[in-house]
Amino acid sequence: MHSDAQLDAVFAALADSTRRAILARLVQGDASVAELAKPFAMSQPAVSKHLRVLERAGLVTVGVDAQRRPRRLEARPLEGAHAWLERYREIWEGNFQRLDALLEELQRPTRRQTTRMTNTKRKKR
Repeated sequence: MHSDAQLDAVFAALADSTRRAILARLVQGDASVAELAKPFAMSQPAVSKHLRVLERAGLVTVGVDAQRRPRRLEARPLEGAHAWLERYREIWEGNFQRLDALLEELQRPTRRQTTRMTNTKRKKR
């Protein structure tokens, strides 16, 4: 799958809380559709639709274990999403560092303010 199309598919798959919950469950190990459907108030066919979205994104694969077809988490597609987000994290960190520096500068009293504060203290004595 093309990189942009892969990234689009991963973010679209992650956009739904049910699919994120399914991925979180699969971190613990392989599971059947019935096992994945248990915690949700939805039918197995509805869970299967979510699984198809995850499969198209490459985040889930289907194994074969006798009569069972367990789903397995595939984390590799998340690497592309992580790399994409990482570029923006670096930008945000730079912005926060500049903001911290500005706030620090604004909190320092200016030379004029320091002189006024010193003069006020002398007058009170």
